[in-house]
Amino acid sequence: MRTPAVHGCWRTGPLTVLALEWLELAAPGPGFGARLGADLAALHRAVPPEGDGAFGWRRDNWLGGTPQRNRWSTIGGRDGWLAFFAQERLQALAGRLDGPGTAALGDGVARVIERLPAFFDDGRVPRPSLIHGDLWSGNWAALADGTPVIYDPAVSVSDAEADLAMMELFGAPPLDFWPAYRATAGLAAGYARRRPLYQLYHLLNHALLFGGGYADSAQRVIDRLLAQ
Repeated sequence: MRTPAVHGCWRTGPLTVLALEWLELAAPGPGFGARLGADLAALHRAVPPEGDGAFGWRRDNWLGGTPQRNRWSTIGGRDGWLAFFAQERLQALAGRLDGPGTAALGDGVARVIERLPAFFDDGRVPRPSLIHGDLWSGNWAALADGTPVIYDPAVSVSDAEADLAMMELFGAPPLDFWPAYRATAGLAAGYARRRPLYQLYHLLNHALLFGGGYADSAQRVIDRLLAQ
């Protein structure tokens, strides 16, 4: 799987310039979904380059136009992941939602955080995986030879299911993605229950950036999660 190489990043007055490798993208052809599934599974299964079993990243970064916090968890395993997801993801965004139509979401997010352990009662212990972090359909493509390309990440060491949930938020992965992904990385039985939990993070971000219907969508997901 390809990502554009970084050729340079520098400041010019008030501007920051990021120079990336030019990749000639093409329409995905037959077999692309299987290649994307296998490659993403391999990324998720690989030992992350840093973190030593913790969740987070070496620096804060961005989810679209929103700052994304990435302070390393103090422990790994399920408890480390739950603390990281609560503090660095849900709470970090909920604390910024103070505009018209979004402030009320904070109470719902707090109640979801209280219920987080229940979404892992299938026994799954998230393992640290290097994830893209914003893997909707606009952030994957193909080269002419069918090689998958991903770009515009919000990278972190997190639960791999967060990438899968984002792929299903505004559409669906390409044909044959799922069998190829499962063959390499597997898929826990409880993923379907956790999918809206991970999608909530992105809906909160869209509510923060765009308001309107995204706040309503986030509230509906909160209600659905609390009803489980």
